Amino acid sequence: MELRKIKKVQSFFRGWLCRRRWKQIVEQYIKSPHAESMRKRNSLVFRMVEAEEEYMEQMEVLVSCFLRPFKMAASSKKPPCSHEDVNSIFLNSETVLFLHQIFLKGLTSRMESWPTLVLGDLFDMLLPMLSIYQEYVRNHHYSLQVLTECKQSALFAALLARLENKPACQGRSLEIFLTYPMHQIPRYIITLHELLAHTPHDHVERKSLQNARQQLEDLSRQMHDEVRTSSSGDCTTARSRRISK
Repeated sequence: MELRKIKKVQSFFRGWLCRRRWKQIVEQYIKSPHAESMRKRNSLVFRMVEAEEEYMEQMEVLVSCFLRPFKMAASSKKPPCSHEDVNSIFLNSETVLFLHQIFLKGLTSRMESWPTLVLGDLFDMLLPMLSIYQEYVRNHHYSLQVLTECKQSALFAALLARLENKPACQGRSLEIFLTYPMHQIPRYIITLHELLAHTPHDHVERKSLQNARQQLEDLSRQMHDEVRTSSSGDCTTARSRRISK
């Protein structure tokens, strides 16, 4: 009987010491630089998801409130613009929206595995499709020129005013929505810089994040050069459009 009581007391103290030791380990980890770095990293991922959701909303407004109504209008008996005009203004907009619907779905599914958030393979999936952005950025200056020309039509201007007055637009013009995709690649580069600053050197996905950042930086430089060289060509094209009209 006494032996059983002694064993019970010993078991109680072993459990107490074990719990105390684990509590100390957890407290030490929480206070460690590694834990602080991972907290900051996870916070960056949460912010990235929020920014991606906001961008998705912007692209959905561009497509549903502007692109699709103009497509329908171009097929009407008295079209305010041609299908060619619509394609020139909104080049790749629907494809960009679809791409980010997939990317956001991947991001949100990763949030379910919190606090272990691995993103490298999502960027590996995204990178090969970014040629869509190259075309969009290359076309952006021309897109705004075509939009300016189309606004000379009273029919087009009236339709545009009605669309911009929709509650979903929140007082923003079509030009503003067309400019949102121009900021997305630089935003990813900044996010990856911040993520890498809080990703340990031995982390399983550090190499893939570095590779994604490098490819995005190369793409950003290439797009910047293309925009600079294409601006003068767009002016020539716009003049020829006016002459042909």
